[in-house]
Amino acid sequence: MDRLCCFIVAQLNGWFLMASKVSLSMAMDILMDKEIIGGNSHALQFVSCTETRLANVRFTNSPQKHVLIIHCNQFKVNNLNIQAPDESPNTDGIHIQASHHVRITNSIIGSGDDCISIGDYTSNVDISNIKRGPRHGISIGSLGKQGNLVQVSNIRVTNSFFTGTTNGARIKTWQVGEGYVRHVIFKNLRFNNVKNPIIIDQNYCDQTGGCPQLDNSGVIISNVTYQTMSGTSSTRIAINLNCSRSVHCTGISMKCIRLKSASAGEQVVASCSNASGRETDVVPGHCLQDTSSIRPISK
Repeated sequence: MDRLCCFIVAQLNGWFLMASKVSLSMAMDILMDKEIIGGNSHALQFVSCTETRLANVRFTNSPQKHVLIIHCNQFKVNNLNIQAPDESPNTDGIHIQASHHVRITNSIIGSGDDCISIGDYTSNVDISNIKRGPRHGISIGSLGKQGNLVQVSNIRVTNSFFTGTTNGARIKTWQVGEGYVRHVIFKNLRFNNVKNPIIIDQNYCDQTGGCPQLDNSGVIISNVTYQTMSGTSSTRIAINLNCSRSVHCTGISMKCIRLKSASAGEQVVASCSNASGRETDVVPGHCLQDTSSIRPISK
């Protein structure tokens, strides 16, 4: 029996296509093996879809997000090619929000913002074999804006390549947020001339001059693994864990990491604030505080 996809909005060659409660086979007949171009909104949106597959589609120059997945479950994405100008803001390749059991594989993404971004209330996401560049990388966040509750868990990013991006493996949360990000794995990643190959920013702020430090709030980040990573950083700080002083990052694991400067003769360093865990065979290091020496503050 065909599953129902509650709502799809797409722009095909600049024309809007809107389909409400279409069958999955009908949706795939419309959307598979197409090129989706331009328009004035998100290129393709899936809302409240179950057991859905999107594959073999090329996206060009969306003014906003190229693929938006909201309130979906059991969603598979394969073999997308997404291209937008480097300087086009908010043109995320794929954004996932309030969705579960999402798998994204074998895709090339070159957008003006995040390659793939993961929003609040999202769990069990598997991302693999992604080629990304330039602009931003793969981001969990930003999360917790305006004090929103965050519940993000079981995220895997593996076997992917970043070239010329601002960020590689990134987690970013607002100070005013509440809730958690936990059980995250970044594994088998390669970086070429990336500004921030590994970065956690628990003090994310979009205000000129920065935001005031808060002592009684923050999204709890725990059990994050970085394993088997290599490549070059375009800045001196190749590993940057900027965690909150009110809710520290805990359970961080780093193994088999080899990062060096993209500039010959230059050195890179690791910088960790309020972050604890274990690291083995990590260059640059030593950065993390031992698990026994730092504890999260009770909230």
